Amino acid sequence: MNIYRHIDYTLLKADTNYNDIWNLCEKAEEKNCASVCIPSCYVPFVKEHFPTLTICTVVGFPLGNSSTETKIAEAEEAIYSGADEIDMVINIGYLKHGLYYAVKNEIEEIKKVIGNRVLKVIIETCCLDEKEIAIATRLVDNSSADFVKTSTGFGSGGATFEDVMLIKENIIHGTKIKASGGIRTREDIMKYIALGCDRIGASKLP
Repeated sequence: MNIYRHIDYTLLKADTNYNDIWNLCEKAEEKNCASVCIPSCYVPFVKEHFPTLTICTVVGFPLGNSSTETKIAEAEEAIYSGADEIDMVINIGYLKHGLYYAVKNEIEEIKKVIGNRVLKVIIETCCLDEKEIAIATRLVDNSSADFVKTSTGFGSGGATFEDVMLIKENIIHGTKIKASGGIRTREDIMKYIALGCDRIGASKLP
């Protein structure tokens, strides 16, 4: 199995610089990774220098509680700059308050502005209990998003096998799964893939 084709090779740290991005992209190109997931300010740079790479960037990251209008503007700018995929963070506070329509509407509005490009929706499982993970998954699955994603990697915890299994149980419409946060070994990556994850977010390649 070519596990690299499942990996979104990720670098989103606050101190990320152009040299870091260049090294990330060289490795991603060498290993034929699914994408590079980078801060939006570096999207034009990567588009120019690594035109064969699939470029993913983040919206509402990492907290998810910026306004819907701000997230839409971020997504529009990212696509205009050359991004191929968007990983957005839901408004976790809205979810916990029961504002499910607002959460789903935000996903739909962002998908509308990015068109046929891939949208992955981060639900930040470490902030949710099992019932909330199930509800969040169903909201994503009933929207026009392409993936439900476990984590930002900036919360108190990352992906777990148990959370991925719970997410899988609540998908009816074929939404794909991306596991991210704390995944570093080949063995763990292969297990997540075996559990049904199409993508893995990883800041280090095995």
